[in-house]
Amino acid sequence: MSGNNRWPVTVGLGLLAILTLSMLAVGATGASAASSDAPAVVAQATPRATDPAFAGALPESYPWVRLADALTPAVVNVRTTSETRRMRVPQIPEPFRRFFPQPPGPGPSPEGGPEREVRPRGVGSGFIIDAEGYIVTNHHVVDGSKSIEVQLADGRTFQPKVIGSDPETDVALLKIEATGLPMIPLGSSGALKVAEPVMAIGNPYGFDHTVTVGIVSATGRFIGQGRFDDFIQTDAAINPGNSGGPLINTRGEAIGINSAIRSSTGGFQGIGFAIPVDLAKPILTQLRSTGKVTRGWLGVSIQPLTPELAKSFGITGTQGALIGGVSDDSPAARAGLKEGDLIVAFDGKPVESPRVLPALVANTPVGRGVPVAIVRDGARQTVTVTVGNLADSREARAMPGAPAEKGRESRATEKLGLALQELTPELAKQLGVQGEKGVVITEVKPDSPAAQAGLAAGDVIREVNRTPVQGMQDVEKGLARRQDAGQVLLRVERDGAQRYIVIAAG
Repeated sequence: MSGNNRWPVTVGLGLLAILTLSMLAVGATGASAASSDAPAVVAQATPRATDPAFAGALPESYPWVRLADALTPAVVNVRTTSETRRMRVPQIPEPFRRFFPQPPGPGPSPEGGPEREVRPRGVGSGFIIDAEGYIVTNHHVVDGSKSIEVQLADGRTFQPKVIGSDPETDVALLKIEATGLPMIPLGSSGALKVAEPVMAIGNPYGFDHTVTVGIVSATGRFIGQGRFDDFIQTDAAINPGNSGGPLINTRGEAIGINSAIRSSTGGFQGIGFAIPVDLAKPILTQLRSTGKVTRGWLGVSIQPLTPELAKSFGITGTQGALIGGVSDDSPAARAGLKEGDLIVAFDGKPVESPRVLPALVANTPVGRGVPVAIVRDGARQTVTVTVGNLADSREARAMPGAPAEKGRESRATEKLGLALQELTPELAKQLGVQGEKGVVITEVKPDSPAAQAGLAAGDVIREVNRTPVQGMQDVEKGLARRQDAGQVLLRVERDGAQRYIVIAAG
């Protein structure tokens, strides 16, 4: 046991010895607690200036008390109101009704609340990142608001100006007319480790400046919020109203912006998500300087390299971003990138998975030539891509509708569970796909290999075992040339995006 940890045991044994001596003294003299010996015993038990100092029940190294005291004043309450509309108002049971005089939210309640004209109100959080009044919050906190009010910890209220807001990353930047404000510095989320302690400060359910602590449960979480999904997961309690508040490390730096929870009840169930501050920093810089965000664009659809896909392409390992489709007249197309290329580095930075690439491309200045390392047909090579503007992209999106005509089956496609039909100009328009040549899946049999691979009616087959498909005969050729009898490699287009799919056909 080290010297730093020995003193609590020593003090405990000392107190036990004092009590034992006291009892022996009382037993020997028959005196009461008021005897002349008692004060001497009490005086020995009183802590002296040289005794170890207790800071409450916590060691002095515990950071949260100090950090909460220092950083809570930099967290603000964000209240919003929207346009008046008719809504069914839930009936809130006591004792919480007094905290929600105008409860927001449509839909019936268990008590069957009345429907009436209401002005929906929202409560969120934010935090000051500049003493001149710049405040970070979530896009979804202020989106669609008719009015916004920011309340500081000292009670002052302001009508902020929305400098800019980015729905892609759910980040917004506000500005209030005040100076000399407390602030929270932005740290770095790149080196976060699982189980690292963190603290959240916010206004859950309108309860101002609530502090919760926990750990980083995971990093790089994908929760289906868009192309820039890369969330920090935490078990620090995050509830409605925490959105936009900071997630803080033990150095007192904001390393995340609390944004979402996973819950079946609408409340905290141990899983919350925060936007990594490294993703937000370039967004905030652009919002502050121009009020909008300009993003780089390659014009490719990408997907993970699964072990099955790696086997089909003859690649060792599963690192990289596999190109499933290349948009016409895009920066990628002009640079010569092709479907089936595996991007392993972008501008000198490794691309270990598809999640890494979108942020790297988005943060690259438009018009800049960037080296992109790829693996094609088993050989590594580098091409230079001039990054375009995402706002100039014209990616196709599928329209509602599905093939009505029953497709044809061959022995090979029947074994896979597929019925196919050649693409016509009318069908291409109905599906919203590019080009007028190809083959459309019209039916996928339940529990078939194709169904288990995730194929669906309306998918357009662009390749079979690396053979381009323009008609039914190309499907047969591709199936005939497969080298691995255990699987079939397809490149399909769905909702305007192309990706590779492996069918286990053994």
